[in-house]
Amino acid sequence: MTKALFVVSAADHWTLNDGTLHPTGYWAEELAVPHRIFTEAGWSITIATPEGKPPTVDQLSLGIAGGMPWKRQSVQSYLHGISADLQSPASLSGVDASDFELIFYPGGHGPMEDLAYDEVSGALLAQRLSSGKALALLCHAPAAVLSTVGTDGHSPFSGRRMTGLSNREELFNRFSKKAPWLLEDRLKQLGVDYQKARLPLRPFVVVDNNLYTGQNPQSSEKLATLLVAQLSQPAVFGGSGSA
Repeated sequence: MTKALFVVSAADHWTLNDGTLHPTGYWAEELAVPHRIFTEAGWSITIATPEGKPPTVDQLSLGIAGGMPWKRQSVQSYLHGISADLQSPASLSGVDASDFELIFYPGGHGPMEDLAYDEVSGALLAQRLSSGKALALLCHAPAAVLSTVGTDGHSPFSGRRMTGLSNREELFNRFSKKAPWLLEDRLKQLGVDYQKARLPLRPFVVVDNNLYTGQNPQSSEKLATLLVAQLSQPAVFGGSGSA
C-alpha cells in the first residue's frame, strides 16, 4: 500500500508588517481534495504537524474565496469526515520520512508563519529531495523550503524548477499589502527556477524529477491526480515539465 505523509502547518495566524495577526491556517481545498484522491486510490495517509498540534483551517477557504458553494460544501463535509485524524496528528519530529512513498505539503498562509522557519521540516525537506522519493508542495507550502538554507546561505532547492502562489495571485488578497514578504519573491531570491501559469488562478503544476509543485488552490486536483498516476507507475516516475 502506498503511504503518504501530509505535513500541515500548525499556525493559526500570519504576522503582518504592522504587527497584526491575520487569522489563517491550512487552505481547506488543498488538504481535502488531495487527501480524498489519495484515499480513493487506496493509499494510507498520516497527518503530521510541528509538535503534533491540531491544525487550523483558514475560515476564508470555507467562504466565497473557496469557490462555488457546492465545492465548499463538499470540502467542508470531507474535512468533517477526517476530523479525528486532524485533531490527533503525529508530531513532525517523530515521523520517519523513509516510511512514506510521498511527502505532501498543503498550503494556506500558515506555512508562511511556521514551516518557513521550522528546522525539523527543513531537514526533512532537504533529505527528501536528495532521496529521489516523491515530494510535493502546493500553493503557499513552498514557503517551507526557506527553512532549508544552510549556514553557507545555500539551499538544496536552489536551481530546482518550482511553482507556488504568484505575487499577482497574492495581491488579490486585501491584507497582502501588509505582507512581510511574498512567496514568489522569496523563491526567486533563494535561486529557485520559479515558473507560473500565464493566467492567474488556473491549475498549473511543475515537475522536476522527484519534486512536484502546484501553483494555487485550483491546482489541488491536478497535482494529486498526477501524483497518483506517477506513483502507480514507478517506471515513469519523475521527469521534468509543467502543465
